[in-house]
This record gives sequence, C-alpha cells and structure tokens, in this order.
Amino acid sequence: MVDVLIIGGGAIGLSTAWELAGAGRKVCVVEQGAFGMEASWAGAGMLRPGHCELARTREARLRAHSHRLWPEWSARLRETTGIDNGYVRCGALEVRSDGNPDSLEAEISAWRNEGVAVEPVNADDLRRRFPAVGPRVTSAYFQPELGQIRNPRHMKALLIACEQRGVELRPGCPVSGFEHQGGKITAVRTIAGPLSAAEYLVTGGAWTGNLLATLGLSVPVKPIRGQIVLLQQRPLTFRCVIQEGHRYLVPRPDGRVLIGATEEDVGFNRQTTASAVAGLIQFACDVVPDLASASVEQSWAGLRPHAPDGLPFLGRVAGWQNLSIAAGHYRNGLEMSPITAVLMRQLLLGEPLTLPDECKGLADASPIASL
Repeated sequence: MVDVLIIGGGAIGLSTAWELAGAGRKVCVVEQGAFGMEASWAGAGMLRPGHCELARTREARLRAHSHRLWPEWSARLRETTGIDNGYVRCGALEVRSDGNPDSLEAEISAWRNEGVAVEPVNADDLRRRFPAVGPRVTSAYFQPELGQIRNPRHMKALLIACEQRGVELRPGCPVSGFEHQGGKITAVRTIAGPLSAAEYLVTGGAWTGNLLATLGLSVPVKPIRGQIVLLQQRPLTFRCVIQEGHRYLVPRPDGRVLIGATEEDVGFNRQTTASAVAGLIQFACDVVPDLASASVEQSWAGLRPHAPDGLPFLGRVAGWQNLSIAAGHYRNGLEMSPITAVLMRQLLLGEPLTLPDECKGLADASPIASL
C-alpha cells in the first residue's frame, strides 16, 4: 500500500508524483497507455508569462505562479536527469490581419494591468524587427517573456526524475473503477488487480469524467481535439513564437516549426483531417510566406481536457474522504503543471496552500458533481 495513488501519467500526474516523492511520500502512478503520450506530448510547449503580485483572475494566478517556477523546475530536472527540456524564453509576437491598428489595444492594456511586459509593434517596426512576417499582418505586439519547452523531452525528464525518487510507475494499467466503503476509497480496480493507497488523486485529463462516472459523479470534463502540423525550414527565418488568437507558429532551434492548433468537439477521435491540416498550413504561409517552401514532416492530434470555464478542477472531491482531482486544464496543462503539482502536494500533505482560492475541487457530493 502506498501513500498516494495517482491515476493518469501525463504532465500533471508525473509532476505531482515528483513533488510528493520529494517530500518523502511513497507514490504510485498508473496510466492506461504509455506515460506522457496524450495531451502532454501533443502540445507545442508554449509557456505564457504572468506576474504573481498583480494577477487578478484564477487563470492569471495559476499561470503566473507556474511562470515563476518554470526556470527552477527546468534547471532541477536537467541537473538530476541530464535531460535538457529545451526551456527558453523566446518571446512571442501576437499578430492580427484585420487592417485595424487598434484591434490589439484591449489585449495590450490587459497584459499591462497584469504587470506583464508587452511592446506594441507598429507597421514600420514590424517589417524591421520581424522581416519574415508577411504583408497580410497589419498590427502586432511583442511579449519578450513568453517561453517554450520541448514536450517530449520534458516528459522524459519527469519520468526519470520520478524513478530516481522511487515512484512506482505502472504504464499500460487502465483503471476500470473504484472499491469503496462508505465515503472512503479502499482500492482502484485494474488489470493488474486492486491497488490500494491512503490517498487517491485523479489526473486523467480528458478521460477523468469517464473514470469518476463509475462513482456516480458527473464531471464536466470533455475531450477537445487539437491538430498540429510539423514543418522543417532551414535556415529558420524567425526565432520567436508567432500567435494569432488560438493559432500559433512555434519555431524550434533545430529548424522545425509547429503549427497549431484546431479546437474540435469530436469526442475521443484523434484522427487528423485533410481540411484541418490544409488550413493550418495555409495560416502558416499567410503569416510567414517563406514557410511555403518548408517540408512537411508530420501531423498529429491530441485531446485536451476541457472544463466549462476552461479552468481546472483542483482539490478534494466532496463526499469522499481520500479522493482528489487535478484535471480540466484544457490548453494549459503543461504550462500550469508546476503550480498544480505544488498545490496538490500541499493539499495532500496538509500544508499551507500557496494559492488557497485556486483549489476548487468537485463541490457536490453526488450524483452530480460540479464547481
């Protein structure tokens, strides 16, 4: 029997396991497939900036505290595992193509109110500072503090770091349900037999709702498909992330460029589609015309766990003595994984919470559970 059994081996589950094991707890992580190969692997690894003291919304506070933690986490993982997760603050150019130079003013004002560095970029500066950007772009601003990591490298580093701290890792071990007495979970049912722990934490991403339904809980977390295309361009003609709303171009130092991402409510379908891939490539070529000559390496899709307001459930599941949840981060799971792991470690160990107002679990006991 372990101290904490974590169900779900993505960035949230592995980060929390690393935190708990570092505090001397015996931890087991079970994953239905291979570790870190769902949404955590599929994303582009962008890490938006934030300001801990000036953040006012729940999203901004979670983002800001993770922004503060990422340099430290990346350095610790590199020192202990020898793996560089590719963390770098490359900056991001937010662009618009509607011809209205004032269309980004509200966003610029919001970032400044949050204490995040932002630089308006007029048309002349745009052509001078970012010559790869095409004439379709008419207005922009630059955020110098936005960072990125290489998702697969980060997941590999987390796995090794967990192993080094003695975390028991069980890939290919789907959980089919729970055993319980009254309001206390006594075991999870798996293909390897029942597994018991003092505490249980569900970090199942898009599959969280299906799992907790076995307890009679209706959890509003659903999968939203995001498709991504990978190009290669040498020499690379731009170095910062370029965004237009929810679509983005993320350049890697090795000449690869990630183009993303769609938002599709299609259930658990992870297929890529010709229309989405074509649309992403067209977007990329419109923003950076030089990419028309880039080679297409591959495309893939991931399933993001979407909660009603796009923000995660973090905390206890009401009505259950030893069951907690950390799921529903939507597009921000990797980005918010450091602060999520810290908060869940604090919660499970009874420590003071860094962000007590952000730990909102499942409030209703059942049969319907919601924020």
